[in-house]
Amino acid sequence: MSKEHNYQATIEWIGNLGEGTSGYKSYSRSHIIKVNGKANIEASSDPSFRGDLGKHNPEELFLASLSSCHMLWFLHLCYVEGVIVVEYKDEATGIMIEEKDGRGKFTEVTLNPIVTITEERMAVKLDSIHHKANQMCFIANSCNFPVRHNSSYKVAR
Repeated sequence: MSKEHNYQATIEWIGNLGEGTSGYKSYSRSHIIKVNGKANIEASSDPSFRGDLGKHNPEELFLASLSSCHMLWFLHLCYVEGVIVVEYKDEATGIMIEEKDGRGKFTEVTLNPIVTITEERMAVKLDSIHHKANQMCFIANSCNFPVRHNSSYKVAR
C-alpha cells in the first residue's frame, strides 16, 4: 500500500523596490523560502537572470536536493549492508539548457560523492549501493533526465 507524504513551503517575494514589476529592471528577484519551524532561506534568481549572487537560487537548491536525497539513501543502505561510512562529500554538478524563448530545463546532473569507509573490504559494495540509492531517491525518481554518478572512496586512516 502506498503512503502519501505532504510538504509545505512558503515563498515570499521581498524584491519590490517601490515600483513593483513595472519594468524588467525595476524589481529585485529576492525572496525568502519559509518552512514552519526551520531557518528561513534567503534566495534569488541566478545572477544571469538578474539575481543576487550572494543568495541561493532555485537551480542550486534543486541540485542540492538531488545530492542530499541520494546521500541519505546511500547512508541508509550502507547501514543495511554493513558498510561503515565515516565521511561523505559530494560536489554535484548540473547542466541546464536555456531555450531562445526563455524556457529551460536540466538535461543532466552528475553526483560526485567521495565516501570514506573504515575498511577496504567494504569498497566492493559501494557501486551497487550507489545504484540502489539512485533507484530509491525520491527526487531522482521525479526527474526526466539522467542522474549520473562519478563516485570514489577513501579508507579512513
